[in-house]
Amino acid sequence: MKVLIQRVQSASVTVNDDIVGSIDQGMLVFVGIERDDTPALLERVAERLLNYRLFADAEGRMNASLRDIDGGLLLVSQFTLAADTRKGLRPGFSSAAAPADAQLLYNALFDTLGGKHHTVAAGRFGADMQVALVNDGPVTFLLEFQ
Repeated sequence: MKVLIQRVQSASVTVNDDIVGSIDQGMLVFVGIERDDTPALLERVAERLLNYRLFADAEGRMNASLRDIDGGLLLVSQFTLAADTRKGLRPGFSSAAAPADAQLLYNALFDTLGGKHHTVAAGRFGADMQVALVNDGPVTFLLEFQ
């Protein structure tokens, strides 16, 4: 599983002109689910996201987590994160999970996060989404889990 985290001042996801998820200050998390990912991984991913220190503390250092600032988390499925881009001019998607398997894990990750943090929103799995954000920093991290 790969997750791309962006620290944001605000973010929203729109599907067919309807906002389906939005947050104020917090993190926008794009999730790429790979073929070998299992439900056993979800607890570790959730804890890492909620405790990853990417926000400024009182001294201006990147030492505060999402929980520390009481921020929002917006989860967006993005299978292109699972692409193999090492060769050629066209990405390969053989390492991406099958859509049905990925949707189960994505929904389970959303539920896990929602059980641990009060402000969790999400895009719509498999939909054509428009994501709007005000990147704060910019601060962006790619986390990989196995």
